Amino acid sequence: MMVLAVIIGTIVMAILARIPIAGPLIAGFIAGLIASGAGRGALAGFLAGTIVMILAGIALTGGGLFLGGLMFGPAGAASGGILGLVVGAGMVMVSLYFGALGLVGGLIGGLITGG
Repeated sequence: MMVLAVIIGTIVMAILARIPIAGPLIAGFIAGLIASGAGRGALAGFLAGTIVMILAGIALTGGGLFLGGLMFGPAGAASGGILGLVVGAGMVMVSLYFGALGLVGGLIGGLITGG
């Protein structure tokens, strides 16, 4: 159930992440409900929050490589990849924000379902 909770939590986090504070809390809560248990729910919520941002960082780096290479050849691919990496690395703090809020939501959801 833990893997399912993280997968569903990640999908919900990707959808609701645009809603400040409440979006990551709700996504973590849903992951915690599925995981059932305070510790498992908190872990599922935290992982859901951090996995979303890891995937976003990978997408930005890959997108920079692709678009830079498409428009400007090998030098553009290198420049676009580096730019995507820098922007993606700046998302580490956002990843911690989503992870912390997901952790709190998952803890609450886990307490409701399993104690």
